[in-house]
Amino acid sequence: MNRDSLVRLPPALTQPQGLANARFVLGIDGGATKTLAAVLDLETRTLYLAQGGPSNEDSVGAEAAVRALLQTADDALHRAAISADELGAAVLAVAGTDTDAVAEHVRSARAAAWIVVNDVVGAWATATGAAPGLAVIAGTGSNVFGVGSDGRAWRAGGWGHLLGDEGSGYWLGIQSIKAALRDREASGPETALSDAAPAFFEAASVEAVASLVYSKPLSKSEIAGFAIETARLAENGDAVACALYERGARELGEQIAAVIRQAGLQGAFPIGLIGSVFKAGPVFVAPLVRGIRQCAPEARVATVEMPPVGGSLLLAARACGNGQALDMLELARLIEGAVSG
Repeated sequence: MNRDSLVRLPPALTQPQGLANARFVLGIDGGATKTLAAVLDLETRTLYLAQGGPSNEDSVGAEAAVRALLQTADDALHRAAISADELGAAVLAVAGTDTDAVAEHVRSARAAAWIVVNDVVGAWATATGAAPGLAVIAGTGSNVFGVGSDGRAWRAGGWGHLLGDEGSGYWLGIQSIKAALRDREASGPETALSDAAPAFFEAASVEAVASLVYSKPLSKSEIAGFAIETARLAENGDAVACALYERGARELGEQIAAVIRQAGLQGAFPIGLIGSVFKAGPVFVAPLVRGIRQCAPEARVATVEMPPVGGSLLLAARACGNGQALDMLELARLIEGAVSG
């Protein structure tokens, strides 16, 4: 069986193109619900932001995904009052189990300086400053990606809601509904999730929630939203809700351990936690950190506040050979200012 890395860094990101004097770079974070594009003027430190529709190929198909990516990019370029030809590089970090089709369409529509990577690569750059370390994503879905000091890259997870997404909002939501159903049929322990589920989904009973999963059907994001209630109940001491977070942390921790091992990471490297599920706080983060400490006792674990589009911008600057020009704290402030403005 082939055991090569599932995600590789494109040569343009490991072998800069000698465009260190480039003034403008473009970064994109493309997901299942929205696409965020940012043009950064490296000379004036001005950032131009645009938002568009979904660009996850798994959700909308390759053609619609590319259309959203390019339209949002063009909106950002228009706001910056520049043409695509003035960009030193563009990095499009796009969610999905396979981004090859998206990359092919983008290559045919734009210049070679437009680089398409999986969104987990952008998340890694956001979490580590594109340095050795890893990113752990747990939002609607989940994924882990890291790069070692010798450039070895490794991904674990990211197989989607049917085959994986352990520890994600969707996984927690669906496991919570299952726990409520087991309580209803008396095959599992009692839990406040049994009352919370019908209230959250505006259903007459927990069995009616099960019908909605199949007949409506409930979307991934709707099911993932229920994890907020699971977190609230866990904080209030519901044993079943707490156990679900413990289990999610354990399974996600196994993926983290695999990435650390396969990427050859050692010592005091950063591990960035990215995504809405980490807002549950200690009920999820504490058992996850305990698991990490068993295989990487010196790792620096922290939640990441900067939006992933920042990682795409950093990678675009790096592709120009100008990666040292961006300070992560400064970049985070620029993005925050653009979002709030």
